[in-house]
Amino acid sequence: QVQFVESGGGLVQPGGSLRLSCAASRSIDSIYVMDWYRQAPGKQRELAARNFKSGAINYADSVKGRFTISRDSAKNTVYLQMNSLKTDDTGVYYCNGKPLPYSAYYAWGQGTQVTVAS
Repeated sequence: QVQFVESGGGLVQPGGSLRLSCAASRSIDSIYVMDWYRQAPGKQRELAARNFKSGAINYADSVKGRFTISRDSAKNTVYLQMNSLKTDDTGVYYCNGKPLPYSAYYAWGQGTQVTVAS
């Protein structure tokens, strides 16, 4: 098992930037995929960005060109750099991973709140 702790959220104005961090309790080298999800108020959790251990990366259309996911194996940390933030990006952001392609996610953490407002 592995635990994840998200941090870096906060209040930012539209057009601003934030960098979220996801610290893992052990090495993430072997984890098949690391994801950043987000959940807006009253909505379902949605996938924002995906980082495969192969190096491949996927983004939701809504964040493409603005968000960047990266994996730092030396620090057991996954980052989400968020630029040009919009009010629609407001929500709780969670990271998680799957050890293998068809396995379940690890336990979810508490997430970190991102609020984009003027």
